[in-house]
Amino acid sequence: MTRTVMCRKYQQEMEGLDAPPYPGPKGQEIFESISKQAWQDWQAHQTMLINEKHLSLVDPESRKYLQAEMDKFFAGEDYDKAEGYVPPSA
Repeated sequence: MTRTVMCRKYQQEMEGLDAPPYPGPKGQEIFESISKQAWQDWQAHQTMLINEKHLSLVDPESRKYLQAEMDKFFAGEDYDKAEGYVPPSA
């Protein structure tokens, strides 16, 4: 039986993650309140931000920026998009 959570991003009961994606309290918070779909959507958006903004994950400022954008993304707030990004057509 799959585990469900009340997804903070999509405001509905959805399939939950299999395990916390981070160690510590932040990972536990995500595990308890973010759906598997929302996490996958965030990972795709994060990858786009990293690529389009040329971020380096070894840079503490880049990691802090991504953490803040992730929090906004899951809270339904206005989050950063890559300027000039055009998604591929279907």
